[in-house]
Amino acid sequence: MKPKALFNWSSGKDSALALYKILKEDQFEVTTLLTSINKEFQRISMHGVNVSLLEKQAESLGFPLVKMEIPKEPSMEEYSEIMSKTMNEIKSQGVTHSIFGDIFLEDLRKYREDQLRSIGMEGVFPLWKQNTTDLINEFLSLGFKTIVTCVNETYLDKSFAGRIIDQDFIKDLPKNVDPCGENGEFHTFTFDGPIFKNPIQFEIGEIVKKTYPKPKSDENEEDGEYAFWFCDLISTK
Repeated sequence: MKPKALFNWSSGKDSALALYKILKEDQFEVTTLLTSINKEFQRISMHGVNVSLLEKQAESLGFPLVKMEIPKEPSMEEYSEIMSKTMNEIKSQGVTHSIFGDIFLEDLRKYREDQLRSIGMEGVFPLWKQNTTDLINEFLSLGFKTIVTCVNETYLDKSFAGRIIDQDFIKDLPKNVDPCGENGEFHTFTFDGPIFKNPIQFEIGEIVKKTYPKPKSDENEEDGEYAFWFCDLISTK
C-alpha cells in the first residue's frame, strides 16, 4: 500500500513539474489537490487565476480539488486556524504526506514542516535544491505550457505579464531574476502538458496593476508598498 498524499497545487509551473515527478515515481497515492483561494475575489492566492480555470485544471488532471478560502488580509492567527482545520480534515481521510513544489526557500520549507509535524504529517519536496535553469528547461522539454499571470514590479515590468514561457522568455529575464521565479518575481498558470488529459482553454484579458502594503518589521520603518501586474485569464469553455 502506497502512503496517501495531498498535493499543494498553485496552478503554476513548479506545481505541474512536481506533480509530474511524483506521479512518475509512483511512491504515493495522490488523493487530493489543495489550493488557497482569496475568498473575496475567488482567485488563487498570489497567482490571481480565477477559480473556474483552477477547477478545469483539476478536472483535466483527474484529481478532487479542495479550495481553502482565505480572507483578503488574514492575520497569521486566522491563516493558521484555517490551515489547521483544513489539514486535519484531510488527515482524517488517511492522508499522511503533503507534497509541495518549493525549490530552495529554506524558511518556507521549515514553516511547512513545522506545521505538518504539529498534526503528525510529513512534507515531500520533489524539486528541492535542484538547479532552476535545469528545471525550467526540463519543464519545457516535457511539453508543458504555461503563461505568466503575475509579475512583481520590483523585478519585472508590465511587458512580462501575459507572456508564454519559452526560451525567448528565459533569455529576456534580467540576471537578478530566478528562471523559475522562486523568489516571487513572477507566477504562472499551466494550461497543457503530459499530466493533463486535455488543454485548458482560455483567452487573455486585461493587464492590471495592484499594490499591497509592505509588512513592517520595525516600528521605525517607513510605509511602503509592493506593486504587481496581473494578467487576467478568461475561461472560454
